[in-house]
Amino acid sequence: MPNEVKPHRRYESRRRREQAAQTRRDILAAAGKLFRDRGYGVPMPAIASEAGVAVETMYRIFGSKSALFRAVVEALLAGGPTRAEVPVEERPAIRAIIDEPDPRRMVALYAATQPGIHRRAGPLLSALRDAKASDRELGRLWDELEAWRYEGQGRFVAQLAERGGLRADRSLDEAKDVVWTLCSLAVHDLLVLERGWTAERYEAWLAAALTHELVGD
Repeated sequence: MPNEVKPHRRYESRRRREQAAQTRRDILAAAGKLFRDRGYGVPMPAIASEAGVAVETMYRIFGSKSALFRAVVEALLAGGPTRAEVPVEERPAIRAIIDEPDPRRMVALYAATQPGIHRRAGPLLSALRDAKASDRELGRLWDELEAWRYEGQGRFVAQLAERGGLRADRSLDEAKDVVWTLCSLAVHDLLVLERGWTAERYEAWLAAALTHELVGD
């Protein structure tokens, strides 16, 4: 009898995990929509209503509103809630960068990821950047997201250096600072939103600038 019960229990456990994952995706989708439409000030009950869940469920899954916002940004950066569940190193675009042996091609592939990232997450990050000066919680969240961005870009620089692709007169710390600056939302918005550059022109410029600064001519 015990052996007959175990498969059913495994099925129930798998189904609960799948339901929990779908609930998390539904919350992220609803929160992303409302954050874009109404800004960070949208109340948590409104997000819960949009997602069709209880407010307590959102706090149980994410812990706080700022953590939910960060999860929304991470999902947008990944290309959606489902893709965000895949480890960063296993996402196709990142995997291609990691597996690329040629330093210049590696930099070009990295630059190619940036227009989409800014297009998807830029509106939310711009709103956060503009509001952080008047709200301590938002200021902390902005700092956390920037530190997270710097850490991720640091891994890219380290991989480039490990392959001997980093120019000899550029230290690791300098290279990280260069990538952090050139790939920033501020630089993207100045060129694309203010000066009217196309995404293709921005990507080509970024690839050339990063190649010059990191690999050399």
